[in-house]
Amino acid sequence: MKAIILGAGQGKRLLPLTAETPKCALILNGKTVVEWQIDELLKSGIDDIVVVTGFGTDKVEKLLAQRYDGDRVRTVYNPFYQLADNLATCWVVRNEMAEDFLLLNGDTLFDTSVLKRLLTAKPQPITVTIDKKASYDDDDMKVVLDGERLARIGKDLPLDKVDAESIGMLLFRGAGTALFQKTIEQVLRTPEGTRRWYLSVINELAQTTPIATCCIAGSPWAEVDFPADLKHAEDVVKGIAGNLRKAESD
Repeated sequence: MKAIILGAGQGKRLLPLTAETPKCALILNGKTVVEWQIDELLKSGIDDIVVVTGFGTDKVEKLLAQRYDGDRVRTVYNPFYQLADNLATCWVVRNEMAEDFLLLNGDTLFDTSVLKRLLTAKPQPITVTIDKKASYDDDDMKVVLDGERLARIGKDLPLDKVDAESIGMLLFRGAGTALFQKTIEQVLRTPEGTRRWYLSVINELAQTTPIATCCIAGSPWAEVDFPADLKHAEDVVKGIAGNLRKAESD
């Protein structure tokens, strides 16, 4: 299994914290966001990891080179990170999508229980990882379900129709890898392609192709978009660190 982390963005909504440091390199409880991600992936047996860099690429590349074996953790630079949205970031690493892979937003924090539930779910060509809560806000990547199948995904869905939110982690297997590659290529040939999010492509595919979901309700995770998110993110990674210490003592 391969993991692709989309870490090219600056994270302007976190300014001034990200004035010179990309979001994925912000430090939480002693480690950067991307280190927390990679360490959990490695603990789960995923040891082929590609991090797509952009803003502050030198800092991220140096950080990863100091901590990880280059055969297990590699970087790919996205020169278009200032000009296009994250669908183009996926295009930059499309050749890395020739086998089953996990696609992960560069600001999604999680522990191994999230990965275990996703990786042990019934294999499907495309699976979107979701969580459920009592209410949703404008910035949530909202999900409408048809049973356990994805019906729609996007930020602008009617709140009275929303069933869950995407946590920014997708799993592609078998035919799903080639389908996603092909669709990326097609969409980026259109005039608006560089302004598209990759999840808008997943939304379109869901209208013609069965796309599965995996609900990880109860497992700890966080995303880091705004300064207000940092407290919850800190709590999540402190829990991960605590679990690691307990495992080591046992």
